[in-house]
Amino acid sequence: MKLVLLGGGGFRTPAMFRAVASGGTAVSYDEVVLYDVDVTRLERIGAVIADIKRVLGTTTKVTTTTRLDEALEGADVIYCAIRVGGIPGRVIDETVAISCGVIGQETAGAGGIGYALRTVPVMTKIALDVQRYAPNALFINFTNPVGLVTEALRRILGDRVIGICDTPSELCRRSAQAAGYEQEHVWFDYFGINHLGWLKGMRVGNRDVLPELIADTPRLSSFEEGRLFGAEWIQATGMIPNEYLFYYYNQREAFEAMSAGTPRSRYLERTQRDFYEGSDVEPGAALSEWEVTLAQREANYMAEAWDGRETEQQEVVAARHTGGYGGLALAVVDAMYSDGHSVMILDVPNRSALPFLDEEAIVEVPCVVNRGGVTPTAIGDVPLNMQGLIAQVRGAERIAIDAALTGSRTQAVRALALHPLVPSVSVAQQIFDGYMHDQPDLREIFS
Repeated sequence: MKLVLLGGGGFRTPAMFRAVASGGTAVSYDEVVLYDVDVTRLERIGAVIADIKRVLGTTTKVTTTTRLDEALEGADVIYCAIRVGGIPGRVIDETVAISCGVIGQETAGAGGIGYALRTVPVMTKIALDVQRYAPNALFINFTNPVGLVTEALRRILGDRVIGICDTPSELCRRSAQAAGYEQEHVWFDYFGINHLGWLKGMRVGNRDVLPELIADTPRLSSFEEGRLFGAEWIQATGMIPNEYLFYYYNQREAFEAMSAGTPRSRYLERTQRDFYEGSDVEPGAALSEWEVTLAQREANYMAEAWDGRETEQQEVVAARHTGGYGGLALAVVDAMYSDGHSVMILDVPNRSALPFLDEEAIVEVPCVVNRGGVTPTAIGDVPLNMQGLIAQVRGAERIAIDAALTGSRTQAVRALALHPLVPSVSVAQQIFDGYMHDQPDLREIFS
């Protein structure tokens, strides 16, 4: 099997490779190809991977290239995690939004729409190259915004595209642990779209144990989401929200923390620059520096949500599992090439999982994965307020796809204005003008 990592010079690539090289997968990979447009980043990540190979004693063949055709030729599995515009682009996404008085976040709200507007055209070109050079490859998308980009890719690649995000599985793991159960022994009723979902049930046998966990304030307050949202709010809704709902439920607090502090993008820009400019002369140095930087990144993750609660934040960070998306991506491949089946929360076409959305809308729900493909499970009733929020965000994201593909300024502003984290049409126009002024990639699309 040939595995291709698009965005191979990205900071998270070593976590993906470590999952491959650890030998815990049913599918074996003869070759791993790292593709990136930045030679310097490829070389630095290549040094980290060389250290990982040395530590694990693996002989997995690893090649690097800046030629997309060369990378894709004969690929069996393609894992895509690219960032059009790099971290500097993310800085603009977030800081322009904050300067306009709204939340500046990579995937939620204006920042997510801005990111998508310059990413969808690039991903579309990649999809066309995949059709040409790797027509039978499985395409696993981790490029943000995951749900939006996955929906755009499916217009070309169809059912070969699967979106992944480790946030739901980590929420489920923590919830099960707090309730006293092993994750593999529980069925999780989770529903939503990427970075906008809720855990509404945990079934052990024929019994839903989630109400017991939610009613038990000490247990509910023992893990990340319980602390983040507070027991009172979770008990009022009867469900445990995905952590990204903090930006919707606590808009004012999130914005105040962002505007008063350092945006995460600025922090990543500094720490990752230090890593990529580092020296890897001695064996093991690159891996050591990568692990230190990874720990720093993790400690700063969603820092605005823990503003004024630094002790809690440190405890939450210590309990996190990092790099889960790599294992999740490989587990999808294992399930599709092995006997039996697995159940995973993935970003896939709705079909009839959430009846209030059309069948092509990308949803994030438990799926049965086997040689026959990926089948989303039926979720059942969803509270009206959650239906409305999901539909509004998915609607804004779909307009953003069309705007990016047609270069329509009108539709780009419309996508921004219809997102629930953007308060008005005039603010949407102001944000778009700011993005156009600062983002050269965007100017090429909307010229």
